[in-house]
Amino acid sequence: MFNFFKRKPKVYSKIENHIFGIITELLKISSTDINCDELGGKYYLSNEEQHFKVTILSNDSVIRLTNTRDSVAEKYDKFFVEDVLRAVKEEKHRRMELVYESITNSIEKMAERLHNVLIESNEEEQQKEDESEEDTFLKSV
Repeated sequence: MFNFFKRKPKVYSKIENHIFGIITELLKISSTDINCDELGGKYYLSNEEQHFKVTILSNDSVIRLTNTRDSVAEKYDKFFVEDVLRAVKEEKHRRMELVYESITNSIEKMAERLHNVLIESNEEEQQKEDESEEDTFLKSV
């Protein structure tokens, strides 16, 4: 079959390769904050330790990089910006999954602990009732 609509892999320029590299390296650092305004098409990366801020304006295909010495904002190819956003969204999703997993594990441990406490409480209550019945039986004999 013909793949007329399939996009050919884009070859990035040297600048695009560096920009993509900077962003993916920032995403690898867990202390990099990822914030977004999805309705406005704005994505923000911030790493205070590295003194780096990245703003991606997807609607305008603009990427702004800022560190302590330099700041540059340029318009890039739409497909390049989409690839950058895909990497950002994948990392954001991965982090959200980790948080969700952590919350789920905490809830599971809490539920298990409460369940065990209730079982122990019921066993103690049953044991007291059994002892009480035994005492009543012994007194009547």
